Amino acid sequence: MTSPAHSTGFVSLVSAGPGDPELLTLKAARRLAEADVILFDDLASGPVLDQAGPQAELIAVGKRAGRPSARQEHVNALLVGHARQGRRVVRLKSGDAGIFGRLEEELIALTDAGIPFEIIPGVTSASAAAAAAGLPLTRRLTARRLQFLTGADVTGNLPEDINWAAIADPGVTTVVFMGQRSFPKLAEGLRAHGLPASTPALFAEAVGHPHQRLVRTTVGELAEMMRDTKVTQPGIILYGPLAFHDPKKESGTPEPTK
Repeated sequence: MTSPAHSTGFVSLVSAGPGDPELLTLKAARRLAEADVILFDDLASGPVLDQAGPQAELIAVGKRAGRPSARQEHVNALLVGHARQGRRVVRLKSGDAGIFGRLEEELIALTDAGIPFEIIPGVTSASAAAAAAGLPLTRRLTARRLQFLTGADVTGNLPEDINWAAIADPGVTTVVFMGQRSFPKLAEGLRAHGLPASTPALFAEAVGHPHQRLVRTTVGELAEMMRDTKVTQPGIILYGPLAFHDPKKESGTPEPTK
Protein backbone atom coordinates (compact mmCIF):
# COMPACT_ATOMS: atom_id res chain seq x y z
CA MET A 1 0.00 0.00 0.00
CA THR A 2 1.13 3.55 -0.66
CA SER A 3 0.06 6.99 0.46
CA PRO A 4 -3.17 8.71 -0.68
CA ALA A 5 -1.07 11.00 -2.91
CA HIS A 6 -0.30 8.11 -5.33
CA SER A 7 -0.56 9.49 -8.90
CA THR A 8 -2.70 6.61 -10.22
CA GLY A 9 -5.48 7.21 -7.74
CA PHE A 10 -6.13 5.79 -4.31
CA VAL A 11 -8.99 4.09 -2.50
CA SER A 12 -9.77 4.68 1.16
CA LEU A 13 -12.11 2.06 2.62
CA VAL A 14 -13.65 4.20 5.32
CA SER A 15 -15.72 2.99 8.26
CA ALA A 16 -18.61 5.37 8.91
CA GLY A 17 -19.57 4.04 12.33
CA PRO A 18 -23.24 3.51 13.19
CA GLY A 19 -24.49 6.77 11.68
CA ASP A 20 -23.66 9.53 14.15
CA PRO A 21 -21.09 11.78 12.41
CA GLU A 22 -19.54 12.60 15.80
CA LEU A 23 -18.41 8.96 16.01
CA LEU A 24 -16.31 9.25 12.85
CA THR A 25 -12.56 9.08 13.39
CA LEU A 26 -10.55 12.17 12.50
CA LYS A 27 -8.92 10.28 9.64
CA ALA A 28 -12.32 9.19 8.28
CA ALA A 29 -13.62 12.77 8.35
CA ARG A 30 -10.47 14.01 6.62
CA ARG A 31 -10.73 11.43 3.83
CA LEU A 32 -14.38 12.37 3.25
CA ALA A 33 -13.44 16.05 2.99
CA GLU A 34 -10.65 15.29 0.49
CA ALA A 35 -12.43 12.73 -1.69
CA ASP A 36 -13.13 13.19 -5.39
CA VAL A 37 -15.75 10.43 -5.36
CA ILE A 38 -17.56 8.66 -2.52
CA LEU A 39 -19.27 5.31 -2.98
CA PHE A 40 -21.56 4.97 0.03
CA ASP A 41 -23.79 2.36 1.62
CA ASP A 42 -27.41 3.16 2.59
CA LEU A 43 -26.51 2.88 6.28
CA ALA A 44 -23.51 5.18 5.82
CA SER A 45 -25.43 8.09 4.34
CA GLY A 46 -27.38 10.90 5.99
CA PRO A 47 -25.44 13.30 8.24
CA VAL A 48 -22.17 11.40 7.70
CA LEU A 49 -22.12 12.58 4.09
CA ASP A 50 -22.23 16.18 5.28
CA GLN A 51 -18.50 15.71 5.88
CA ALA A 52 -17.90 15.37 2.13
CA GLY A 53 -16.27 18.27 0.31
CA PRO A 54 -18.15 20.23 -2.40
CA GLN A 55 -15.98 18.61 -5.08
CA ALA A 56 -17.06 15.07 -4.22
CA GLU A 57 -19.22 13.01 -6.55
CA LEU A 58 -21.60 10.91 -4.42
CA ILE A 59 -22.62 7.47 -5.66
CA ALA A 60 -25.07 5.25 -3.75
CA VAL A 61 -24.10 1.58 -3.85
CA GLY A 62 -25.99 0.27 -0.83
CA LYS A 63 -27.30 -3.23 -0.28
CA ARG A 64 -30.45 -3.83 1.75
CA ALA A 65 -32.27 -7.11 2.21
CA GLY A 66 -35.47 -7.29 0.17
CA ARG A 67 -34.69 -4.12 -1.80
CA PRO A 68 -33.05 -3.43 -5.16
CA SER A 69 -29.30 -3.34 -4.47
CA ALA A 70 -26.04 -2.72 -6.27
CA ARG A 71 -24.29 -5.91 -7.28
CA GLN A 72 -20.89 -6.42 -5.69
CA GLU A 73 -19.25 -6.81 -9.11
CA HIS A 74 -20.58 -3.36 -10.08
CA VAL A 75 -19.23 -1.81 -6.88
CA ASN A 76 -15.82 -3.39 -7.50
CA ALA A 77 -15.77 -2.06 -11.07
CA LEU A 78 -16.62 1.47 -9.89
CA LEU A 79 -13.82 1.43 -7.32
CA VAL A 80 -11.24 0.30 -9.86
CA GLY A 81 -12.52 2.53 -12.65
CA HIS A 82 -12.51 5.76 -10.65
CA ALA A 83 -9.12 5.02 -9.11
CA ARG A 84 -7.63 4.38 -12.56
CA GLN A 85 -8.72 7.90 -13.50
CA GLY A 86 -6.37 9.18 -10.79
CA ARG A 87 -9.18 10.07 -8.38
CA ARG A 88 -9.21 9.92 -4.60
CA VAL A 89 -11.95 7.40 -3.94
CA VAL A 90 -13.69 6.77 -0.62
CA ARG A 91 -15.64 3.56 -0.18
CA LEU A 92 -17.86 4.46 2.77
CA LYS A 93 -19.15 1.49 4.76
CA SER A 94 -21.39 1.49 7.82
CA GLY A 95 -20.11 0.43 11.23
CA ASP A 96 -16.62 -1.03 10.98
CA ALA A 97 -15.78 -2.00 7.41
CA GLY A 98 -14.16 -5.25 8.46
CA ILE A 99 -17.22 -6.71 10.21
CA PHE A 100 -19.76 -8.35 7.87
CA GLY A 101 -19.24 -5.65 5.26
CA ARG A 102 -17.95 -7.72 2.30
CA LEU A 103 -14.68 -5.85 2.63
CA GLU A 104 -12.55 -8.74 1.42
CA GLU A 105 -14.20 -8.89 -1.98
CA GLU A 106 -13.35 -5.25 -2.61
CA LEU A 107 -9.80 -5.70 -1.36
CA ILE A 108 -9.29 -8.59 -3.77
CA ALA A 109 -10.59 -6.50 -6.69
CA LEU A 110 -8.29 -3.60 -5.82
CA THR A 111 -5.28 -5.86 -5.32
CA ASP A 112 -5.87 -7.68 -8.60
CA ALA A 113 -6.08 -4.31 -10.39
CA GLY A 114 -2.94 -2.97 -8.71
CA ILE A 115 -4.85 -0.11 -7.02
CA PRO A 116 -3.31 1.18 -3.77
CA PHE A 117 -5.67 1.38 -0.80
CA GLU A 118 -6.01 1.86 2.93
CA ILE A 119 -8.53 0.63 5.49
CA ILE A 120 -9.78 3.08 8.12
CA PRO A 121 -11.44 1.27 11.03
CA GLY A 122 -14.45 2.64 12.86
CA VAL A 123 -16.98 2.18 15.64
CA THR A 124 -18.94 -1.02 15.10
CA SER A 125 -22.66 -0.98 15.85
CA ALA A 126 -22.00 -3.58 18.56
CA SER A 127 -19.91 -1.10 20.53
CA ALA A 128 -22.33 1.73 19.81
CA ALA A 129 -25.36 -0.29 20.94
CA ALA A 130 -23.71 -1.34 24.18
CA ALA A 131 -22.57 2.22 24.88
CA ALA A 132 -26.05 3.62 24.18
CA ALA A 133 -27.50 1.12 26.65
CA GLY A 134 -24.85 1.90 29.26
CA LEU A 135 -23.35 -1.61 29.12
CA PRO A 136 -19.89 -3.11 28.71
CA LEU A 137 -19.39 -5.82 26.13
CA THR A 138 -17.17 -7.86 28.41
CA ARG A 139 -17.45 -8.43 32.12
CA ARG A 140 -14.89 -9.62 34.63
CA LEU A 141 -15.50 -13.23 35.72
CA THR A 142 -18.80 -13.74 33.89
CA ALA A 143 -18.28 -12.62 30.28
CA ARG A 144 -14.67 -13.15 29.31
CA ARG A 145 -15.41 -13.73 25.64
CA LEU A 146 -17.12 -11.63 23.00
CA GLN A 147 -18.35 -13.13 19.72
CA PHE A 148 -19.95 -11.69 16.59
CA LEU A 149 -22.39 -13.72 14.53
CA THR A 150 -24.22 -13.03 11.30
CA GLY A 151 -27.86 -14.04 11.34
CA ALA A 152 -28.06 -14.21 7.54
CA ASP A 153 -26.17 -16.22 4.96
CA VAL A 154 -25.97 -15.31 1.27
CA THR A 155 -29.62 -16.33 0.85
CA GLY A 156 -30.79 -14.18 3.77
CA ASN A 157 -31.56 -17.22 5.92
CA LEU A 158 -29.98 -18.41 9.14
CA PRO A 159 -26.61 -20.06 8.34
CA GLU A 160 -26.69 -23.84 8.61
CA ASP A 161 -23.13 -24.35 9.86
CA ILE A 162 -23.55 -22.58 13.22
CA ASN A 163 -21.33 -23.58 16.13
CA TRP A 164 -24.22 -24.03 18.56
CA ALA A 165 -22.00 -24.87 21.53
CA ALA A 166 -20.23 -21.53 21.16
CA ILE A 167 -23.25 -19.30 20.67
CA ALA A 168 -25.29 -21.05 23.39
CA ASP A 169 -22.51 -20.52 25.94
CA PRO A 170 -24.16 -18.56 28.81
CA GLY A 171 -20.84 -16.99 29.84
CA VAL A 172 -20.30 -15.15 26.57
CA THR A 173 -21.57 -11.88 25.15
CA THR A 174 -22.94 -12.69 21.70
CA VAL A 175 -23.74 -10.03 19.12
CA VAL A 176 -25.98 -10.94 16.19
CA PHE A 177 -25.75 -8.80 13.07
CA MET A 178 -28.50 -8.92 10.42
CA GLY A 179 -30.51 -11.29 12.59
CA GLN A 180 -33.98 -9.78 12.99
CA ARG A 181 -35.67 -12.10 10.48
CA SER A 182 -33.86 -15.22 11.58
CA PHE A 183 -33.77 -14.66 15.35
CA PRO A 184 -36.89 -16.74 16.16
CA LYS A 185 -35.24 -19.76 14.51
CA LEU A 186 -31.91 -18.92 16.13
CA ALA A 187 -33.57 -18.71 19.55
CA GLU A 188 -35.11 -22.16 19.07
CA GLY A 189 -31.66 -23.57 18.42
CA LEU A 190 -30.20 -21.75 21.41
CA ARG A 191 -32.83 -23.20 23.73
CA ALA A 192 -32.32 -26.68 22.25
CA HIS A 193 -28.63 -26.39 23.05
CA GLY A 194 -29.15 -25.34 26.65
CA LEU A 195 -29.34 -21.55 26.69
CA PRO A 196 -32.25 -20.47 28.93
CA ALA A 197 -35.00 -18.44 27.28
CA SER A 198 -34.65 -16.06 30.24
CA THR A 199 -31.11 -15.06 29.15
CA PRO A 200 -30.95 -11.25 29.04
CA ALA A 201 -31.03 -9.69 25.58
CA LEU A 202 -30.81 -6.22 24.11
CA PHE A 203 -32.29 -5.21 20.78
CA ALA A 204 -30.89 -1.96 19.39
CA GLU A 205 -32.59 -0.45 16.35
CA ALA A 206 -31.20 2.41 14.23
CA VAL A 207 -28.19 2.82 16.52
CA GLY A 208 -26.56 6.23 16.25
CA HIS A 209 -29.56 7.86 14.60
CA PRO A 210 -32.08 10.30 16.14
CA HIS A 211 -34.82 7.62 16.10
CA GLN A 212 -32.65 5.04 17.88
CA ARG A 213 -34.62 2.50 19.94
CA LEU A 214 -33.30 0.19 22.66
CA VAL A 215 -35.33 -2.75 23.96
CA ARG A 216 -34.11 -4.62 27.06
CA THR A 217 -35.70 -8.05 27.14
CA THR A 218 -34.86 -11.76 27.13
CA VAL A 219 -33.96 -14.20 24.38
CA GLY A 220 -37.38 -15.84 24.58
CA GLU A 221 -39.37 -12.61 24.61
CA LEU A 222 -37.27 -11.11 21.82
CA ALA A 223 -37.87 -14.16 19.63
CA GLU A 224 -41.62 -13.69 20.04
CA MET A 225 -41.33 -10.00 19.30
CA MET A 226 -39.31 -10.66 16.16
CA ARG A 227 -41.80 -13.30 15.02
CA ASP A 228 -44.55 -10.69 14.83
CA THR A 229 -42.52 -7.65 13.75
CA LYS A 230 -41.85 -6.50 10.20
CA VAL A 231 -38.25 -5.33 9.79
CA THR A 232 -38.12 -1.68 8.73
CA GLN A 233 -34.93 -0.41 10.40
CA PRO A 234 -31.43 -1.88 10.75
CA GLY A 235 -30.99 -3.52 14.13
CA ILE A 236 -28.52 -5.50 16.19
CA ILE A 237 -29.08 -8.07 18.93
CA LEU A 238 -26.94 -8.70 22.00
CA TYR A 239 -27.51 -11.49 24.49
CA GLY A 240 -25.62 -12.96 27.40
CA PRO A 241 -24.86 -12.03 31.03
CA LEU A 242 -24.74 -8.27 30.43
CA ALA A 243 -28.09 -6.85 29.45
CA PHE A 244 -29.50 -6.42 32.96
CA HIS A 245 -26.13 -5.77 34.59
CA ASP A 246 -26.10 -3.23 37.45
CA PRO A 247 -22.50 -2.14 38.13
CA LYS A 248 -23.51 -0.72 41.55
CA LYS A 249 -24.72 -4.11 42.74
CA GLU A 250 -21.63 -5.94 41.48
CA SER A 251 -19.18 -3.47 42.99
CA GLY A 252 -21.06 -3.15 46.26
CA THR A 253 -21.66 0.56 45.75
CA PRO A 254 -24.74 1.53 47.77
CA GLU A 255 -27.78 2.95 46.04
CA PRO A 256 -28.15 6.72 46.50
CA THR A 257 -30.49 7.79 49.29
CA LYS A 258 -33.81 9.08 48.01
